[in-house]
Amino acid sequence: MTKKALLVGINDYAPVGAGGPDLRGCVNDVRDMANTLNVLGIVPATPGTMQILTDARATRVAILNGFKWLIKGAKKGDVLVFYYSGHGSQVADTSGDELDGKDETICPHDYATAGMIKDDDFRALLAGLPAGVNLDIILDSCHSGTGTRELAVMAAAPEELSVAYRYVEPPIDWGFFLDANPSLPVRGILMPGGTGGARDAVVVPGLNHVLWAGCRDNQTSGEGLIDGVVRGFFTYHFCKVLRGAGVSITRRRLDAQVTANLKSSGQTPQMEGTSASLAEKVFT
Repeated sequence: MTKKALLVGINDYAPVGAGGPDLRGCVNDVRDMANTLNVLGIVPATPGTMQILTDARATRVAILNGFKWLIKGAKKGDVLVFYYSGHGSQVADTSGDELDGKDETICPHDYATAGMIKDDDFRALLAGLPAGVNLDIILDSCHSGTGTRELAVMAAAPEELSVAYRYVEPPIDWGFFLDANPSLPVRGILMPGGTGGARDAVVVPGLNHVLWAGCRDNQTSGEGLIDGVVRGFFTYHFCKVLRGAGVSITRRRLDAQVTANLKSSGQTPQMEGTSASLAEKVFT
């Protein structure tokens, strides 16, 4: 059985240094996720089994190449983990395959020049994934545009109370079409069944991976100070619960506990998978 992980965390968005829509907790999130996966024996922290991309190294090309490395040669029983902490966004769907008219995205370091990574990009890569591969995709980023106005409100708050939302405005050539259709529903990245979900876990028959999203499709993922360190709220509680419970906990139970812990933050995580995968022990 092969165990591999690709972990991506972006605080510093182009240009390098001050000037981009920078965050502060994403590299800390990656460090915590890497330690958690290693300590629990889910994926060993070695260069051959774990790749970490942060800040300027987390370009669009590097992330896509890393994802190809992650799933290359995958076979039944393998344990694969893709983790992303950073900005999320949306662009207008031009291929006509989205019921909501929007493609959900994650934002590489160089998204402003190289482009965002769309759900279509991931789906194309996942199309050939063999049956029985245990792939968990964990995204601590926003999937809607509701957080940008809140940023201005929080900017004046003391640092220990401030919250940054992991959403970045799409470029005008894409964002204009979203603004022109405000009635379009919002759906999360790689969530074929999501429609503003009222449930914590959504069963999607035939899905060849398990998706963990830091918030529901109509919410924002936040970061802020936790014990003196800026962290993503979802990742902090995900790792904390997982380390406490160990790998004997089921995905559905882990999701329920993380959801309960996140209530005070105003965001609710969302998980999708098949009935069987949601009932299985985590990362098995």
